[in-house]
Amino acid sequence: MDATYIFLQQYWWFLVSLLGAILVFLLFVQGGNSLLFCLGKTDEQRSLMVNSTGRKWEFTFTTLVTFGGAFFASFPLFYSTSFGGAYWLWMIILFSFVLQAVSYEFQSKAGNLLGKKTYQTFLVINGVLGPVLLGGAVATFFTGSGFYVNKANMANEFMPVISSWASPWHGLEALLNPWNVVLGLAVFFLARILGILYFLNNIKDEELNRKCRRALRGNTILFLVFFLSFVIRTLVADGFAVNPETKEIFMQPYKYLMNFIEIPVVLGVFLIGVVLVLYGIIRTLFGKTYIKGIWFAGIGTILTVLALLLCAGYNNTAYYPSTADLQSSLTLANSCSSQFTLKVMAYVSILVPFVLAYIFYAWRAIDKKKITEKELKDDGHAY
Repeated sequence: MDATYIFLQQYWWFLVSLLGAILVFLLFVQGGNSLLFCLGKTDEQRSLMVNSTGRKWEFTFTTLVTFGGAFFASFPLFYSTSFGGAYWLWMIILFSFVLQAVSYEFQSKAGNLLGKKTYQTFLVINGVLGPVLLGGAVATFFTGSGFYVNKANMANEFMPVISSWASPWHGLEALLNPWNVVLGLAVFFLARILGILYFLNNIKDEELNRKCRRALRGNTILFLVFFLSFVIRTLVADGFAVNPETKEIFMQPYKYLMNFIEIPVVLGVFLIGVVLVLYGIIRTLFGKTYIKGIWFAGIGTILTVLALLLCAGYNNTAYYPSTADLQSSLTLANSCSSQFTLKVMAYVSILVPFVLAYIFYAWRAIDKKKITEKELKDDGHAY
């Protein structure tokens, strides 16, 4: 295969992985909303929390859509297989995010029939379902999904369907695999941790800040239990390897551990990410006035998730394994767009740093001042 084509495949897997990693970080919005009734005991406190996350929810939703769009453009066979086959799982995820958007828009509208508390409950639903189901979906990159791929069907004028799903549950069966649920819960508690750290950095309310620091400890313990369980199990389990000569897919002992060892840069990114997440949490737990933990934990989250996704796709690994038919598993080589398409999109991707710079600028402008009760009373656009 052309070396340029191989480079473009790996380049686009890196970009897709980076978008996925940023999305996991931005789930702090969902994590914060899941704590709405746990931490917010008064209407004023809940209003502070909703307006804190409400100023960032568009970033999460936009990144989710961009993540899906990048997958569609660079690895269309994954898009048609997963989004077309496991559609119940993805539809529930998307519906929960739509529910979030509706909740922010209408909860403070005069005369809404459902009442503010109902819309806040919708935010909590999205705060739980979003991270758990997204985490479960990502876990299938390591545990596999039940599908068949037959490219010969492209020549069938009556049924030109390449991919088919083996289960009538269309994605929901992933939740029957306990390891998918374990990673889903790990992402959920990580989102809560990031939400707490963001509240501490963004909201000026002494009582609410004290509750956040108390909640941080318990959520950190649960996150570590689920995250370490999934990582350790993944490193010692058999992985889905690809023979570089024959393109045959086979089970290889300690495959993901070997990926980390054979690609030390990815291992380094993973370890740095974990250290940064722990530093942000520990520094906040032991520093009674420390409020910048979100930046260390946030950057650490991006690096950790990026490394895990790179580990799932690089080094001759099937990034979307099939448990129904091993040879139907998707790899970077057998599921990507044409070389011309990847090359053209690579030129377009040069604009990505400018988009990120704009997001950073907008973020700084929005968070220039901490949110207070007085500000919300004076703000005519409060949620």
